[in-house]
Amino acid sequence: MKILGIESSCDETAISILEFDNKYNFKVLANVISSQIDIHKEFGGVVPEIASRHHIKNIGGVLDKALLDSNTKLEEVCAIAVTVGPGLVGALLVGVSYAKALAYALDIPLVPVHHIAGHIAANYITHEELKPPFISLVVSGGHSHLIKVEDYTKFKVLAKTRDDAVGEAFDKVARVVGLGYPGGPKVSEMARKGEAKYKLPTTKFEDSLDFSFSGIKTAVINLANKEKENLNKENLCCTFEENVVNVLVDHAVTCCKQNNIKKLALAGGVSANTRLREELQIQGNKNNLEVYIPELKYTTDNATMIAVAGALKYLDGKFTKDLSINAKASMNIEEE
Repeated sequence: MKILGIESSCDETAISILEFDNKYNFKVLANVISSQIDIHKEFGGVVPEIASRHHIKNIGGVLDKALLDSNTKLEEVCAIAVTVGPGLVGALLVGVSYAKALAYALDIPLVPVHHIAGHIAANYITHEELKPPFISLVVSGGHSHLIKVEDYTKFKVLAKTRDDAVGEAFDKVARVVGLGYPGGPKVSEMARKGEAKYKLPTTKFEDSLDFSFSGIKTAVINLANKEKENLNKENLCCTFEENVVNVLVDHAVTCCKQNNIKKLALAGGVSANTRLREELQIQGNKNNLEVYIPELKYTTDNATMIAVAGALKYLDGKFTKDLSINAKASMNIEEE
């Protein structure tokens, strides 16, 4: 069977074609992404209206390339999987509308996919042996979650951020020290040149594994304003990254112990962070955990992860021909 995945939740227009069977074997036939990073750089972040316009402009060409790369005809596709949320609602609407048009024209089902379920599903491409249940540490520009993956299409949120997501915090630190957009990779690059010599706060809650990154973000801003020209940007970025990585890994390992689960999977855009990948593996080994980390090309927003998540829902009978489905700016993964 072949499924076509569409992702347009932010500033990447992506379409993938995936071959799969009922034994959860996946073969990526095409993974096409049209990124808008260069377009939004001058604004210091993603401008929703501009993102939506470029999705409209690019999506037809992205589909053509995906079909060409995979040597697939649309008539061979059994379903259309599409990100319906969360994300920028205007951007999501482009993908959802396109998916509905294709599904109607081909008379095949739609599979609505939660964006974070897609990020988690990226691990199934890299690690064919991974099976639920497991804990997933989901880290991105909009999310910092610890999720129990009870089954392929069943999720339970065990902890989340109470304020800033970790990716958002990285971007804000990048702006404070003058690194520009996108901030995460630039902060990490500068961190590798420095040492963790500054003192920054760590927020923890007594009876919860929830995250909070607003305190460290504010501390970085205050420190930058105080030291100004004396600020060592390399050391500040290094201190910030070490602090955040240690908190994420500590909470993830603790979550596995509390739930008596020996498998831990990393997911989301920030899972591309080299320091996080290293430390999660180190602490996983120390605590006898099986750690699963997706390939770098599947960490950022892409349609292959949406196609995999869609294939899993299709196999579980969770699809529809109801063309009234709509995009959602916010969406609970437990209701996926």
